[in-house]
Formats: sequence, C-alpha cells, structure tokens
Amino acid sequence: MKLELIPKIKHTNSNNFFLLAGPCAIEGEEMAMQIAEKIVKITDKLEIPFVFKGSFKKANRSRIDSFTGIGDEKALKILRKVSESFDVPTVTDIHEVNDALLAAEYVDVLQIPAFLVRQTDLVVAAAKTGKVVNLKKGQFMSPESMKHAVTKVTDCNNEQVLVTDRGTMFGYQDMIVDFRGIPTMKQYAPVVLDVTHSLQQPNQSAGVTGGRPEMISTIARAGIATGADGIFIETHFDPANAKSDGANMLNLNLLEKLLTDLVAIRQTINGL
Repeated sequence: MKLELIPKIKHTNSNNFFLLAGPCAIEGEEMAMQIAEKIVKITDKLEIPFVFKGSFKKANRSRIDSFTGIGDEKALKILRKVSESFDVPTVTDIHEVNDALLAAEYVDVLQIPAFLVRQTDLVVAAAKTGKVVNLKKGQFMSPESMKHAVTKVTDCNNEQVLVTDRGTMFGYQDMIVDFRGIPTMKQYAPVVLDVTHSLQQPNQSAGVTGGRPEMISTIARAGIATGADGIFIETHFDPANAKSDGANMLNLNLLEKLLTDLVAIRQTINGL
C-alpha cells in the first residue's frame, strides 16, 4: 500500500515513518480540535505523514459505567470537521458490521480492534467500503497468523491494508512487545506499532485499565529501530482526566520531543 492512497496524506516523499495519533475517544469538539491542531503543527514541522485518530465510540470497556462516547454521529461529525479543518485523514475503530458503512461516510481509515480482528464479517464489511483498513493484531495472536486477516481484506479487492501490533498478553495483567513480529508482518502489509496500548495493564482489580506511560519513549524507539513503517500513539493534553485509557496515554506536551527523536533514529537507520 502506498501512503498516497490515503486521502489527504501529506509528506508522501518523506523518508519518515507515518503517524496515527490523537485521543483515545472523541470527548467533544473543542478537545479534538485542540489536540489535532497541536499534532498537525508538529508533524508539519517534522514532515511526518499524519492520520488523526479518535474513537467515535468505545464498545470494549471494563465496566458498564465506563465512558462509551458522546453519540455516534456527533463524534463522527467531529472527526470529519478535524479532517476538513486541518486537511488530514482520520481513522476510527469499528465494532459491528453496521459501523463500517456509517463510519466510512466520515473517515478515511477503518480500524478493526484487536479483540475483533478474527471476526470475518466485520473485516469484510470494512474492506468492502473501499477505505483503508487497519487491522490490529490480537493480543492472543501470533504475527504469522495476521497473514490470514490481511488476506480477508485483499480477497475483497482492497489492497489498502495496514497491520498494527499492540502487544501480546503476558499473564493476566501485562503486555509485552515481541519486536520479531515487525519484520514478520511486513511480509504481509505495512506495519504500525501501537506504542501506548502496548503499555496497558488490563484487568486491574478496580476495573480501570492501568498503564506504564513512562516507557512510551523506550517502546517507540525500539519500534522505529526494528523497522516499523508507522507509529500509533494516543495522546491527550490532560491524560489524568481523559475519559478513556488515560493511564497509558502520552501527555501532548511530550509529543514533539518524542517524534523528533524518532525521526533522528529513522534517518540514522536509512543512512541519511
């Protein structure tokens, strides 16, 4: 897949990695626009191809009283406003077959959550929209098994597919990243490393997912060094008060330094 196939993608002649970044969930228009504006300024400066990320709803929650969204179409319209205002593509995750056509009206990339990537009907529905499909590797799956998920997309005559590694379950309450999976999965599709979800600590006794954001730089650097085509980062200007996944998100104020370091690593690897 060439990045030029994602509508509005910029810096397509850059040797940089590409970036999927934004808040975990769309909490409102003001916060989404504020985060997008900051990331666009940074990625324009560093010439990093950028796709704005935001979930229009959160279906996989630890507790029934957890935040799930502000309303499907309301959140999707905010994603479209971000795209139109900053001339960037957008990505959101879908959870049900009916979500595919709905979300495809508003965003450029449809993301299949890790827990759902083996759901054939969902993957096929996303592929048949003609949008780019981002397949998140299940925490319970080997890198080699993602070949079959990719094939489900390409068998629908859609070659626009990404694979995103978000870590592998290690016991009950931790994740690890097996960096051997990056070159393995690059045989099937461009590979993104989801840095922040790889640092989740799920299944905490309080019913709220924990995380280790202090390790974001370590995982991201290793991902670039081992050849990841893209990096996925959830970021927020106030992670402690974010309504979803705040425990493993990157503070927005730290993003520019991290991306600057990653660009330098990428240039070194490429011999530039």
